[in-house]
Amino acid sequence: MTTVKPVALHPVIAEVTDRIIERSKDLRAEFMARADRFKADEPRRKKLSCANYAHVVAASTPDEKLQAALDAVPNIGIVTAYNDMLSAHQPYHDYPEKIRTMARKFGATSQVAGGVPAMCDGVTQGRPGMELSLFSRDVIAMGTAIALSHDAFDAGLMLGICDKIVPGLVMGALSFAHLPIIFVPSGPMGSGLPNPEKAKVRTLYALGQVGRDALLAAEMASYHSAGTCTFYGTANSNQMLMEMMGLHVPGAAFVHPGTPLRDALTQAAVERAAKTAENSKNPSRLADVIDARAIVNGVIGLMATGGSTNHALHLPAMARAAGVILTWEDMDKISSVVPLLARVYPNGSADVNHFHAAGGMAFVIKELLNAGLMHPDVQTIWGQGMADYAKEPVLDGNTVVWREAPDTSLDENILRPVSNPFSPEGGLREIKGNLGVAVAKVSAVKPEHQVVEAPCVVFDDQDDFLAAFKAKQLPDGDFICVVRFQGPKANGMPELHSLTPSLSSILDAGHKVALVSDGRMSGASGKVPAVIHLTPEAVDGGPIAKLKTGDLLRVDCQKGTIDFLGDATEFSQRTDADRPKEADGMGRELFAHMRRAVGPADQGGAVFW
Repeated sequence: MTTVKPVALHPVIAEVTDRIIERSKDLRAEFMARADRFKADEPRRKKLSCANYAHVVAASTPDEKLQAALDAVPNIGIVTAYNDMLSAHQPYHDYPEKIRTMARKFGATSQVAGGVPAMCDGVTQGRPGMELSLFSRDVIAMGTAIALSHDAFDAGLMLGICDKIVPGLVMGALSFAHLPIIFVPSGPMGSGLPNPEKAKVRTLYALGQVGRDALLAAEMASYHSAGTCTFYGTANSNQMLMEMMGLHVPGAAFVHPGTPLRDALTQAAVERAAKTAENSKNPSRLADVIDARAIVNGVIGLMATGGSTNHALHLPAMARAAGVILTWEDMDKISSVVPLLARVYPNGSADVNHFHAAGGMAFVIKELLNAGLMHPDVQTIWGQGMADYAKEPVLDGNTVVWREAPDTSLDENILRPVSNPFSPEGGLREIKGNLGVAVAKVSAVKPEHQVVEAPCVVFDDQDDFLAAFKAKQLPDGDFICVVRFQGPKANGMPELHSLTPSLSSILDAGHKVALVSDGRMSGASGKVPAVIHLTPEAVDGGPIAKLKTGDLLRVDCQKGTIDFLGDATEFSQRTDADRPKEADGMGRELFAHMRRAVGPADQGGAVFW
């Protein structure tokens, strides 16, 4: 099989990276100075007073207490997002004990440093609890930092997979970037009802053509066992990012839970944490793994695989926590030269299991490296360079070994080489115009649907749109649906995924339709063109607050523009729409202080950096 070849980095990737490094120079210097300041050459617990130290080991076994007293024995802190309501996180129930046993094999101890909340966006879609979703990322970041604040750990293992959870763990861990930190996934559930069939039933239900019993049966057949949901939403995009940024054991992303290979990969993570702990002979710091080049590699992976639009929020926030300033313009520039290599639902009919079987992340990384489309020479948790991530793990008896990724895709309907991509450009675009700046995911949108010029219909709440749809009060023709007051300062920026089946049915009926919002869609956003994360948001007086039903708008995802086409003078003289009366929303009530402090969407909508 062909190995990774040394090739020159694509000039646009090099240019964008250099621009990010220059822009971030001062912030990154502050970040690295902090990481250097906290560096230690002896076990961190040796700096604790006797009373502090006694608290650390009070509940440990006598053997563990004896081990912990030895300078050479690393203590691995576990931060877990376990709960047994999230199918993706249910397998983590047994991980702390497994890791404890594995750590002993490698002369280490381990402790659960803390747990962080892990809400399921699939449960809270369209519900008041979704108002807490984006804010939960910053709570997780704070919870991770609190868990590691005991200064008793020489390395860290992060147990998390879904939506806001992985970005929150990354952001929190970066406050302790003097430590080696490894992310440990649990893998996807097996394939269930094909995603296009599930989507069809959802659309039929939205049209009133099937009942709730048929809808529930389809959903239960789709989400049916332990493991990550199998569509390519934010959770699986997170796993792709952890591979692209060198934070996983190579090839760990998409191996099923409860399998011997999954256990072997977890053991490899524990062994690596023990060997690279701060008090080891070969220490490795998170600060040296996540730099501008690793962030750029993450963006490249997002574009090459058609990943979640949510990462237009998460990547800038994660980058900022590492002292790196990433913009949507950077992401758009990268997207212009990175080809789309994968079609996984909602961008195609396959799920992540099919993607993994066709060659998966190892194939994608090998293709990108051999085309000069990603940084090859970064530091990873596994060592120097990304070449190891162009290999796939297999078992040799009970031992995990890595072999070269296949030279060719095993299914070009799902996964293609750089020489024959699904599209010459990536899946995400920056959209600019006289209404502000936004992003759009185009990888799932057919070219003929990417440009819409039509009157808009304005709503201040997604429920108002759904009520109008059910009452057949929407225009019988082309239109652009505007849903505003959905930004992070307004109501926490809940996902608007519940709009997808209704808008899809309008598209299927032969009408041109698009969504424009200062809110966000799910990572599963699909075939309807959606211009989202529009900033400034309505509550901050953004132009979207001046729109009225009937205004002519033009959305052009090919040119990357969004514009009001009416009289500019008359538009400028309009007053902003009144903010909707506060509803009984969980996010609005519980996180009012965070809404006031939150940053704009193009900076990740983050509170804690």
